[in-house]
Amino acid sequence: MTIVDDEALTQAIARGDQASFEAFIHRYHGPLLNFIERMLQDPGKAEDFVQETFIKFIRQLKEKGIPDNSKAWLFKVAANMCRDHWRSASYKKEKHVLEYIPEKESPNDSVVDIYEKQETRKEILAVLNQLPERQREIVILRFYHDMKLKEIAEILDCPIGTIKSRLFHSMAFLKATLSGQEGAESHERKFK
Repeated sequence: MTIVDDEALTQAIARGDQASFEAFIHRYHGPLLNFIERMLQDPGKAEDFVQETFIKFIRQLKEKGIPDNSKAWLFKVAANMCRDHWRSASYKKEKHVLEYIPEKESPNDSVVDIYEKQETRKEILAVLNQLPERQREIVILRFYHDMKLKEIAEILDCPIGTIKSRLFHSMAFLKATLSGQEGAESHERKFK
């Protein structure tokens, strides 16, 4: 089986090839959904945003042409949609409802294991949510989506040095906060 690269798929999509579009959606639906769910903490809204991202991609192809890096373009659009949502009035109303995030369970886990995983995940997400928006995006893209710093810089329209700096400070804050070390507050104040 030959794996077609993004550039070839995108060119075929621009020519109207439905099979290429389906392959492209298959390739990026899961990663985009995962990214948006982690950003919004709302699976239903995340699915809507993924669909909207693909619609915007088709519009991009028809109106402006093929982007240089389709993957970075998709994640950039998704990140911008999340930011727009956070600024909206509807988000401010919904914010208190989004407290509980269900945990995927392994069939071999005991009740205690499941509870511990849920508590650890809630703790990590709570600390992650304390980071400023841009730092949180960098951590999610880097560690949950295994993206390279160059890709993240492209997605966030930021110099790679800024990405490195924000990632370093984010990791210092997360480490200090999760380990209960003093100084987490100063990291938080200093880098917001």
